[in-house]
Amino acid sequence: MHFYVMTLFPELIEKGMHTGVLYKAMEAGILSLETFHIRDYTIEKHKRVDDYTYGGGAGMLIQAQPVYDTYQAVLERIRCPEGKKPRVVYATPQGSVFDQAKAEELAKEEELIFLCGHYEGIDERVLEEIVTDNISIGDYVLTGGELPALVMMDAVSRLIPGVLNNDESATTESFNDGLLEYPQYTRPEEWRGKKVPEILLSGHHGNVEKWRLEQSIERTRERRPDLYEKYMELHPPVPEKKKRRKKKKTTEPVVIQNGADEGET
Repeated sequence: MHFYVMTLFPELIEKGMHTGVLYKAMEAGILSLETFHIRDYTIEKHKRVDDYTYGGGAGMLIQAQPVYDTYQAVLERIRCPEGKKPRVVYATPQGSVFDQAKAEELAKEEELIFLCGHYEGIDERVLEEIVTDNISIGDYVLTGGELPALVMMDAVSRLIPGVLNNDESATTESFNDGLLEYPQYTRPEEWRGKKVPEILLSGHHGNVEKWRLEQSIERTRERRPDLYEKYMELHPPVPEKKKRRKKKKTTEPVVIQNGADEGET
């Protein structure tokens, strides 16, 4: 996976990605990151990239020209099949909310471009020209798009084969099946009077998996009722079959004759 980030704060992106498993994955060549400083592509002699908004209003807006020219510089670096437009993700509170399904969708791409806004945003005309995905990480406002971009790159990266030491981790954690993850425990078996559930010490894998699913469902019901409702719609409970009662066999009374009709002498 190759990430390209257009930003006014490339150092923030680089520091965020050069840590932990993501940095190890980049060293191994599984991931790559290249940042493009939008200010480097402005034609304004004082290196300004923003201006006042038409119609008035508070704050400044990033101009279309430096963003578009930055985008053109990115295109020179990527290998995109002829006729195919590269995926450009714009971090904005006006976009659809990012979730695990979107992370899985983006992880199928070989190259992703992220555009990070700042100030009051970016001139709408260039957004219409280059952006393919408007995505929000939640219903709140941040000072810039760098943190949302890092969040999305992190979520996407861990789905790339080889990034995690144990690829199973990416398929068993929260949201992968629409549920929150079950509670987990490590040594010691007892801590401050709290014991590890006995079933996890049983060694019976089938019972452990059943317990984990039950815990995931209950935790989702308590903490994320919205997810719980969706899960139950897709996995409605199967009604228990009523056991049919076996009919008792009735035996007719046996009349024993002693060789003579009643009344005979």
